[in-house]
Amino acid sequence: ASLSHVSRKVRLLVSSIQAVLASTAGYIVASSCKDVIHDQHWLAATYTRFAVPYFIYDIYAMYLCYEHKHKLKGHSGGWSLTRAYLYKEFLMILHHVFMVAVCFPVSVLWRDGKGDFFLGCMLMAEVSTPFVCFGKILIQYKKQHTLLHRVNGVLMLVTFFCCRLLLFPYMYWVYGQRVGLPLYRVPFNLSPEYNLGAAILMAPQVYWFYLICRRAYTLFRQSVLSQRPKNGHPAPVSTSAKEQDCSQ
Repeated sequence: ASLSHVSRKVRLLVSSIQAVLASTAGYIVASSCKDVIHDQHWLAATYTRFAVPYFIYDIYAMYLCYEHKHKLKGHSGGWSLTRAYLYKEFLMILHHVFMVAVCFPVSVLWRDGKGDFFLGCMLMAEVSTPFVCFGKILIQYKKQHTLLHRVNGVLMLVTFFCCRLLLFPYMYWVYGQRVGLPLYRVPFNLSPEYNLGAAILMAPQVYWFYLICRRAYTLFRQSVLSQRPKNGHPAPVSTSAKEQDCSQ
């Protein structure tokens, strides 16, 4: 069990480090671009090249963690395990593949040096990742009912909502300010592929935010119920194995 937990913690640590680097690079790029369309910064293309190996690594690291976890339960390996992994992590794998196969060529080869500001904003979407990873680590140590986990959960919700969901309306608004259009008219002024790309990138963020909110509500409800007296004694708090597995 220790090997499975260690491999999971290492992956979460690497993800957090990558997120800090990406967010920092994104802030530097976005804050240095006064003209959101034409200004350039060398970090924009450079960090994108650096991030590609990370996404490939993360797909493999997720598989190793999944493999260790299920081998401890006595499950066989091979194609059946790989298929189960692809099914369980389909959305995350699809996101990573899309980032490598589509976003990388677009950002490095097809932009003609334009839009570094928006690329910097996209990198800052990683601000929420360290809080997500830290929350998973706390759950592994069964600290999901502590004050630390609650504070981290609030920070995770706020950063995820601001840096992943509000990110796209914000970028549309900034572009509208640049070209003199109100926000509601910006999508109609862009080529369809830009709107399609934004929709594809935003869709999983909405779904993940829903899962985070559902998990937060479950923990909050359990906390409230645990404080209610039952026959003169507080009700015990229990988290099902299924819920813990989903949160990890």
